[in-house]
Amino acid sequence: MSKSDRPTQSLTDRLFATERQPEDFRFDAAVARVFPDMIRRSVPGYTTIIPMIEVITEQYAQAGSNCYDLGCSLGASTLAMRHGIPFGDCALVGIDNSAAMIERCEHYIALDDHSLPVSLRCENIQNTELSDASVTTLNFTLQFVPPEERSALLSRIAKATRPGGVLILSEKIRFESEEEQDTQTRLHHEFKRANGYSDLEISQKRSAIEQVLIPETLSAHTQRLKESGFDRVMIWYQCFNFVSMLAIKAD
Repeated sequence: MSKSDRPTQSLTDRLFATERQPEDFRFDAAVARVFPDMIRRSVPGYTTIIPMIEVITEQYAQAGSNCYDLGCSLGASTLAMRHGIPFGDCALVGIDNSAAMIERCEHYIALDDHSLPVSLRCENIQNTELSDASVTTLNFTLQFVPPEERSALLSRIAKATRPGGVLILSEKIRFESEEEQDTQTRLHHEFKRANGYSDLEISQKRSAIEQVLIPETLSAHTQRLKESGFDRVMIWYQCFNFVSMLAIKAD
């Protein structure tokens, strides 16, 4: 294996830097290789959200419970949860349907210095088994689930969550006001430009992802979370059109 191919090497995202045939965005091997750089330069606040997942996990993890990272990709939030879980008898499970992501995630997990075991599953999160959970994370994952399948997934998560347990849900959102939507989208694009993306890269990435990533409003998320079985929903982080919410199941 060459040095540039090592899973721990963070490669620069240049996937959309040249003209390419339009196609839907996929979490394939090419994306997996540059994913850390891509998400850092594309998602405002990502470098804040990840360490805060550790803090939230420490507050809500329960002894003897299961903790899940649904759509774990390369395991950034999985590792944050691992370091936040204060009980040695918890089971931590990362799940993703991309074999390329899971393969590279295994390397990051192996390099981490924490002793809590992590199980990884290459499965569809809509079908994976969930039970006895105290903390579940959907970190920019639900937005890639078809809208008609989201309620069923959240209901399964809520049903599997212990009293006092939580769901950490991070999402790109859209706004009720067209003026705010335009402003927040423009600011997000300026964020990308400030991180070195060209207009061509921004345009081509947007075209590739717009049929795959379907954002919803905060009110839609809040209503569905409560209808699914969570009792309280609060926003703990927002930057432009990216938010992270905490859905809590009552004791």
